[in-house]
Amino acid sequence: MRTIGVAIPIPEPWGEQLQAFREELGDPMAGHIPPHITLVPPVDLAGDLADEVLTHLESAAAAVAPFEVHLRGTATFRPLSPVVFLALAEGISGCEQLERRVRSGLLGVDLNYPYHPHVTVAHEVGDELLDRAFDELAGFEARFTVDSFTVYVHTEADGWVPGRTFTLQAVPSR
Repeated sequence: MRTIGVAIPIPEPWGEQLQAFREELGDPMAGHIPPHITLVPPVDLAGDLADEVLTHLESAAAAVAPFEVHLRGTATFRPLSPVVFLALAEGISGCEQLERRVRSGLLGVDLNYPYHPHVTVAHEVGDELLDRAFDELAGFEARFTVDSFTVYVHTEADGWVPGRTFTLQAVPSR
């Protein structure tokens, strides 16, 4: 068995900035989870399914066109969940389309909550630090093109390690 997740990594320079902020905040998972937009949450897979999963992800990437994401400001899932995140002002429908393609077939896991694309910046760190993250990143803004996604493999030693990247290949509709 191995645990994988599928996500859109946040490109530089923002990925490094958000990683450093989360570490400075004292988030215990900061060093193990790179900044990302989740497409498939952690799922355990038998090793003999690896080739089938890669084929599935190639098919998903071939069916979706690159799209723009605009991260702007903070939001929270409190009181349901102790999470502060960066909100998507643009790119929600692109993420939803990609998530539907990727989170199907072998990766068709059930979600605890409806899919809501976001970038977590603080998780389970206490109300004071959640408030700090909410306030300090309220003016955060980043724009980038999503032209790929990555499968991550979880290891006990290193946390979530990037694996193969899949390039979005469909032609954008006009």
